Parts: sequence; structure tokens; C-alpha cells
Amino acid sequence: MAEKIIRETLSEIFEDMANALETGSFGRKTRVGLTILGSEHGPEELVKGAEFAQRNNPDLEVVLIGSGVETSLELVEAKDEKEAHELMDKMLLSGELDSAVTMHYSFPIGVSTVGRVITPGKGREMFIATTTGTSATERVSAMVKNTLYGIAAAKASGIANPTVGILNIDGARQVERALKKLKENGYPINFTESARSDGGVVMRGNDLLLGVPDVMVTDSLTGNVLMKMFSAYSSGGSYEALGYGYGPGAGENYDRIICIISRASGAPVIAGAIRYAGDSAQGKLLAKVNAEFAAAKKAGLEKLLSSFECPANAAQKAEDSGEVTPPPEKPVTEEIPGIEILQLEDAVQLLWKNNIYAASGMGCTGPIVMVAPEDKEKAVEILKEAEYI
Repeated sequence: MAEKIIRETLSEIFEDMANALETGSFGRKTRVGLTILGSEHGPEELVKGAEFAQRNNPDLEVVLIGSGVETSLELVEAKDEKEAHELMDKMLLSGELDSAVTMHYSFPIGVSTVGRVITPGKGREMFIATTTGTSATERVSAMVKNTLYGIAAAKASGIANPTVGILNIDGARQVERALKKLKENGYPINFTESARSDGGVVMRGNDLLLGVPDVMVTDSLTGNVLMKMFSAYSSGGSYEALGYGYGPGAGENYDRIICIISRASGAPVIAGAIRYAGDSAQGKLLAKVNAEFAAAKKAGLEKLLSSFECPANAAQKAEDSGEVTPPPEKPVTEEIPGIEILQLEDAVQLLWKNNIYAASGMGCTGPIVMVAPEDKEKAVEILKEAEYI
């Protein structure tokens, strides 16, 4: 009997070794979750992308979250998008998943996503920092933080010393001066040069198409438009066919890796997003973001960011000597949209003063205040009375 058990055990070991040699995958696989409800193309399109990713990435294990499909992949049942997100978050925080891919997820202010595209000029990959969410309510500060997020995402994906360019949009020159100041103070940043004859770190449209920098720094709204263009220009816009999606939400001390896709994302982008989520987990994205912030802070990041704050806001903060203490924290799952980004934190503080726990966030359509279901009606009434919505 003992000999039989030994033979069976050895047989299993040799079989596992043979599979590992055949696939090139050794050790524990990286588990990537994918919510499959809410796509404009139906859950079957997402499953197709997930199955493609599983076949072509033996180091990954894809876990679907949703319902209504037949597949050989592991499936965690969820009846709707809300339940799928709740399960996804729970599995990420418990360690059952290493990272996840989803649609229509609300990140807190300070967290934004780094997209990854294939540029048409030379077929180069490029990271767009950032594409959804909001890193800060002040534009230049947000773009400086976006730079750190983009560098961290590129490093997590295997680029040891990524090159950085700044898209020629409002605030680009201020961002350039700020980043060069950080570099002078010791923060290591590898600037690239425009492909245009006059060069410079500020990138033109040609540089976008050529994929000149590894990391293209921009604001989230512009980055979102760029993601649509790069992923769907060959399909007329209704089907995203190229690239890796809108990327993982990055933020200082953020505690989970969630990559965003669009409701228009097709199977090829789904597969790319799963690969990107796996890279982010394996490359320890969360730790790399914090490392970039630690290095930038040594070079004077906080003082630099405070210099961009609106003088009126700074004066108001000085006048208001004490901060409002929030009520006891509770799960906030209801969204209140329609608030101007510059008034978002004030709106949250107002609700706190009225003993309603709230948090700021960024939904797919813009800034949101998040509250508990039982508080929503009263919160809306207060915000309307104060003319925030």
C-alpha cells in the first residue's frame, strides 16, 4: 500500500515537472480576476479574451467573476456589477487574487490609471500616464504625480529605466520645470527628446504616433481620449481592438491592483489587460509606486506640489485652523455625481459636518461623492441646498 502511494506521488511530481518544462511556468501562478458583466459586447466577449490570455500566458491563472457563461476557467458567481466589484475587492484584499481587471470602477481621489498602448508609427509600446481617475485636484500637481505613476508602472512591467516625455498640453511647461527641479535635487528621471528637429522633453503629436517616450505624461481626460484613439482607430470606435487597456490604478499607499477596461473593449484588449495586470502584480507595482514617491519626496516633492496650490485655497486653509473630524467610517457604495472637481473635497467636508460619512472618488463620468445607501437621500438634499449639485 505504501509503495503504491509513493509511486502515485512520484508520478504526480514528474507530471508536474513535465508540464512546467513544456510551458515554461514554474511555481505559483499569478491569479488575475476579471469581472465579466457590463460590457457592450456581452460577457462572452470578455470570456473569449480571458480564455485567450490563459492559453498564451502559462504563468497566469484567470478567475472570472460574474454569471451566465460556460467556460473551463474558474468562475466566481456574481449576479450584477455591484456584487462582482464587492467580490473582486474582497478577493484582492484577502490575497485570493493578485490583481484584477474590471469596468466602471470608482477610484478615490489621488489614484489614477496608467494606460499601455501599441503606437502605430513603429509598433512600440507606450505607457500613458494617466487615463482614468484623478491624481490631484490641481492640474500641474496631478501631472507631476502622473509622472511617478507612469514610471512605476513601466518599471513593474520590466522597463528598468523608462524614458519620460510630457505631452504638449496646458501646464506642460510647468510640469517640465517641476520635474527638472526634482532631477536637480536628486530624483532620477530619464527624460527623452522629441523626434521633431527642435527636440525637447515636451512631446508633439508625431511623438505620440511614434511612441518616442516609454512614459507619456498627460492629464487623465486627455489620456482617456488617447486610449480610445489608439485602441479603436482601426474599428471606427465601436470596438477596442488593440493594446492593454486603461491600466492599473496607482496611488501612494494604495492597497490593490485593479486594471481598467472600457465597455467597448474587445477580446484582444481584454487579453492584453489581463497580461498587464499580471505584469503589475509580478513586478510589485504597489511597492514601486511607494518607492518612487519616497525618492521624489527626498528631492522636495511636497514643497514643490504645495507651490502649485491656489493662493485663495491656501489662505482659506490658514483661516480654517482646524480640519473637520469625519464621522465613524462605514462602507460607501452609493455615488453622487455632478460635483465640480475643485469643489469635491469641500462637498465631502460639508457632509462630515452634518455627521454623514463620505469619501471623494472618480467615476467613469467624472468626480463623485460616495456615501452609504442609507445616507444618500439626506446627502443629496444637503449638497443641493449648498449648490454643489
